[in-house]
Amino acid sequence: MNLFPLFNSLRIAFFASIIVFFLGLLLAYYVRKCPRIIKGILDVILMLPLVLPPTVCGYLLILLVGPKHPFGAFLDTIGIRFFMDWKGGIIAAAFVSFPLMYRTVRGALENFDEDLVFAGRTLGLSNTYIFWRIIVPNIKNGLIAGFVLAFARALGEYGATSMLIGYNQYKTATISTTVAYAFNNNDGQTALIWTLFNIIISALILVILNLYENNNRMKQGAKL
Repeated sequence: MNLFPLFNSLRIAFFASIIVFFLGLLLAYYVRKCPRIIKGILDVILMLPLVLPPTVCGYLLILLVGPKHPFGAFLDTIGIRFFMDWKGGIIAAAFVSFPLMYRTVRGALENFDEDLVFAGRTLGLSNTYIFWRIIVPNIKNGLIAGFVLAFARALGEYGATSMLIGYNQYKTATISTTVAYAFNNNDGQTALIWTLFNIIISALILVILNLYENNNRMKQGAKL
C-alpha cells in the first residue's frame, strides 16, 4: 500500500499549522489593539476563509500564486512553485485553517489579565519581553487548542488543496484527494481505507485535545 498520501498530509498539516500558529498569534495580538471599527473590518477579512467554500479559497490562491498570474510567474522565475506542487498544499491548508487559530487566540487574549502587562511596564520590561514571557505563557491553553484545531483542519483539507496542487499519486496526493480520486475511479476499497485513516487520526487529535483540557481543569480545581 502506498503511504505517501499519509506522509504528505501530515507534513502539509504540520508546516501549515506552524505558519498559522505564529501568524494567528501576532495578528490576534495586534488586531485586538486596533480601534473598534478597524478591528471589526479586519476581523471580517481574517475570518472569511472559515465561511468561504474551500473551492473559492483554492481559486483565490490560484489567482495569487498560479503561474499564469504576475506574482506566481515571479515566484517561478526564482524557483519557487506552489501550483501543482506539494508545497502549495501548505499554503492552501494554512489559508483555510488560519481562522481557527486566530479566533481561538483572540478569545484567549480577551480573557487575559491586562494588569500583568501594566505591572511589567512599571518594572521597565520591554514590550517584546512582556509579549513572549508574560502574555504568551498566560494564554498557552488557547494557543495549544488553536494549534490542534488548525492542524486537524489542515489535515482534512480537500477543496482548496485539490484546486491548487491537484492529484499526483507520488508527488501531491493527500488523504482527502486520494479518497476523492479512488471514489471517482470506482475504487471503493481504497476510498474506505483512507477514509478510516482520516477518521482515526482526527479522532486521536480530538481525544488528545480533550485530555489536555480536562487535565487543565483538574489542575485549576486543585489550586482552588
